[in-house]
Amino acid sequence: MDWFSADTTLIIGHRGASADAVENTLAAFELARAQGAEGIEFDVQLSADGWPVVMHDGDVARTTNGQGKVSELKLADLKALTVGTDQQVPTLAEVFETLGPDFLYNVELKDYGLRDSGLATAVADCIGQFGYHQQALVSSFNPIIVRRARQRLAPETGVALIRYQAQMKAGHWLVEAAADHPHYSLVNTDYMSWAHENNLRVNVWTVDDPAEAQRLLDLGIHGLITNKPGFMREQLGL
Repeated sequence: MDWFSADTTLIIGHRGASADAVENTLAAFELARAQGAEGIEFDVQLSADGWPVVMHDGDVARTTNGQGKVSELKLADLKALTVGTDQQVPTLAEVFETLGPDFLYNVELKDYGLRDSGLATAVADCIGQFGYHQQALVSSFNPIIVRRARQRLAPETGVALIRYQAQMKAGHWLVEAAADHPHYSLVNTDYMSWAHENNLRVNVWTVDDPAEAQRLLDLGIHGLITNKPGFMREQLGL
């Protein structure tokens, strides 16, 4: 299984099956797979001691019982926190170990700076250690870190630019991306023509409405990122 050869639309769990389980936890990821998702989208940033860990916010307060910035907490501190009622903050390696090679991983790099934090290198190293070069797709809103990731990843690992505004497509001038990840509201026939002309796979976020999802499938998107992978697969007949 890989990101680029599928001939049907991939269903990708947004932070796992996050409508039914606490986001960005191993439980949410395993539930997404159980619901029939081909893969998951999740957020990765570095702990204070350089470990790539799975967390959306820069601060742990919203999703854990703790306080503080991820970048200022060591892995041991993060592991001492509780996510939801009984989950821990997972590392990227734990996600790979738990779900294995027969699954797809959209690793979003949470780094908006211009300076090299080491995140792209740490993620590339972890992907390489597991040999998940074709199962992983590395993305970010920040074209600078997408470019940095492209330089560190194996050639067969794709990178993608995430966008919520049409003008952000200018970021593709900075990086040779294999995919574009637009907010669903950006996608229409003109957009799909542009994506085809630029040989970009299109994975759309975040769609939980079946009617909107069907519109996007009819336009020919390649991946649908959703909080409700089981529900969407059932509603769309996939």
